[in-house]
Amino acid sequence: MAASKIHENDSATEFKVHVYSSSELIGKLHEKWNSMKDQPYPAMYSSIFGGIVLDPALMMIPLDDHMVHRGHGVFDTAIIFDGYLYELDAHLDRFLRSASLAKISPPYPRSTLRCILIQLTAVSKCKKGTLRYWLSSGSGNFLLSPSSCPEPAFYAIVINEDFSQCKEGVKVITSNIPMKTPLFATMKNVNYLPNVLAVIEAEENGASASIWVDDEGYVAEGPNMNVAFIINDKELILPSFNKILSGCTAKRLLELAPNLVEQGKLKSVKTGNLAVEEAKAALEMMFVGSTLPILPIIMWDGKPIGNGEEIEKQLRNWNRIDQRLHNDCSPSFKPPLSSFRIFTHCKRHCLTVPWSEST
Repeated sequence: MAASKIHENDSATEFKVHVYSSSELIGKLHEKWNSMKDQPYPAMYSSIFGGIVLDPALMMIPLDDHMVHRGHGVFDTAIIFDGYLYELDAHLDRFLRSASLAKISPPYPRSTLRCILIQLTAVSKCKKGTLRYWLSSGSGNFLLSPSSCPEPAFYAIVINEDFSQCKEGVKVITSNIPMKTPLFATMKNVNYLPNVLAVIEAEENGASASIWVDDEGYVAEGPNMNVAFIINDKELILPSFNKILSGCTAKRLLELAPNLVEQGKLKSVKTGNLAVEEAKAALEMMFVGSTLPILPIIMWDGKPIGNGEEIEKQLRNWNRIDQRLHNDCSPSFKPPLSSFRIFTHCKRHCLTVPWSEST
């Protein structure tokens, strides 16, 4: 008690903490956002509100949400490319698998979640960016158990982002940060501290990212992307997904790459275990992820990788063609301009009102 007692002459007594009224606080938040030249977050959905908000000052979640103070939540991302939601269904399926592993029941059925995400994207009018969404066990207290939380919470936000393709190539290092156990690595949950530390570790060593290696000495993944290699006589291999996150872009790449086999530019396409020594001797190495989508790696632990990025460029082209060609049937969805809607309320059903230019 004595150590924490504040004496009258302490400097702390000279600092007065302002107590805001609701109107003052909203004004302060608007002052912050109005000072920004560009608005990065055009729209957010919150099941707490029961709809979409366009005011960034109101894009918040409760502090007592268990996703905030206990990390009990999962998330996923879909990219918006030329007005299309690319691979939305694949990402949504993975999102629900993660929720099941995290023992969180969604507040709405899959069809309603999809409806919300599509309408949110339409209202945002974003042409290029990301759609990120989270499922939390809910708010209501600061306990470990979510059993007394009234209901799970669903949040989503559209982010204007220019994720232009980087073609120069990046440097990586082998991470000394312990990788997640398979249960948590295969579940896209919000506990990303190992991933953050892995990136910081790389930056402190003059690299862009780290590569995790599992306890058997096999290549695993990057901090938030998969990794792929061209080995031997032009074989494309990605590390098996049994201990790492099954990336949607990586899985789509495995579907597209056989086109290069048919053209004779690749010998085979597969997933499997790849030892570090063999990986470092690869002809090409690349990161694979939604916003990249394919990024060449030119140096690992200070040693050059590859022979000139021949296949990587062709895989990148196939991916870009795939993004542009897919229509609203599969796997992309583009909300038609004539059917833009603003989501006004959702409990068990998706209720909408027509969107117009004046909205």
